[in-house]
Amino acid sequence: MNIIIPMAGMGKRMRPHTLTTAKPLIPVAGKPIVQRLVEDIIATSNEKVEEIAFIIGPSFGKEVEAHLCSVAETLGAKGKICYQEQALGTAHAILCASEQLNGNVFIAFADTLFDAKFSIDKDKDAIVWTQKVEDPSAFGVVKLNARNEIEAFVEKPKDFVSDLAIIGVYYFKDGALLKKELQRLIDNNIMLKGEYQLTDAMDHMLQNGVKFYTDQVMEWLDCGNKDATVYTNQRILAIKQNKEKLVAASAKTEHSVIIAPCFIGEDVVIRNSVVGPYVSLEKGAVIEDSRIVNSIVGAGTIVKNASFANSMLGKNVTYSEKPKDLSIGDFSTQI
Repeated sequence: MNIIIPMAGMGKRMRPHTLTTAKPLIPVAGKPIVQRLVEDIIATSNEKVEEIAFIIGPSFGKEVEAHLCSVAETLGAKGKICYQEQALGTAHAILCASEQLNGNVFIAFADTLFDAKFSIDKDKDAIVWTQKVEDPSAFGVVKLNARNEIEAFVEKPKDFVSDLAIIGVYYFKDGALLKKELQRLIDNNIMLKGEYQLTDAMDHMLQNGVKFYTDQVMEWLDCGNKDATVYTNQRILAIKQNKEKLVAASAKTEHSVIIAPCFIGEDVVIRNSVVGPYVSLEKGAVIEDSRIVNSIVGAGTIVKNASFANSMLGKNVTYSEKPKDLSIGDFSTQI
């Protein structure tokens, strides 16, 4: 089986963090989003993965490319870098990995994490992973027939047809057929709002006899903006706290309290502070005289005399708050 990870987007909703770091490489609970994605797919699937194709923008740089290939190699697969020169939609992005579109193919978009166990039935033509949502009008959904086969893909339905939202994770038994269908969109200039869409290819496959099925994840975690990423960091820490070593041996604490679960990276220093719960401190971060809750602090960042929650600080930031000079009378409340 090959895995294809489209990740060429600019990540505009994650700015300013994506001005210097590609969104899929932003760390969550100590690992880049895309690394966690690939590790979880392989760890929870019984399939042997031959190649992992990362579809990136040409401006990502050689350092990013080398890191992605090393992730694949660590997991026993060959890493392949593919370029999407223009942002022309999901179908166009996947087709950029045309060499990997053969045999069994697993596709996962890199702004999604999840808690799931992937049990792939090779006899099925295609599987689309979903999760039940309260408001399906904001998502693409699948409609099922009486045999639990997908009979329609519906984009942001105004009237209720299904509460099973498509999360951006797919399996195709015949990668070559998918490749043919994606190329058909390009050749015939079949676009929606100026982009070639994977759902258009899947809909044509469905109408021509390909049987699509759905499987559900236990939890779907978005990394599309700051608040969503901080929440995802919280959930991943909760899920992984008894499965991964989250506190590095080289981390140093002095007169401080760490409230688990937290990720404390290599060479982190925490002095006279309270950190946690749900905080990730990347390599070399220094925290002094501070209180931090439910936040992500980037590598090499220095925080002094601060108190914050639900926050993201990038790499090599220096942040401190000035001591306050207060005069507050009796029976006062300050919020």
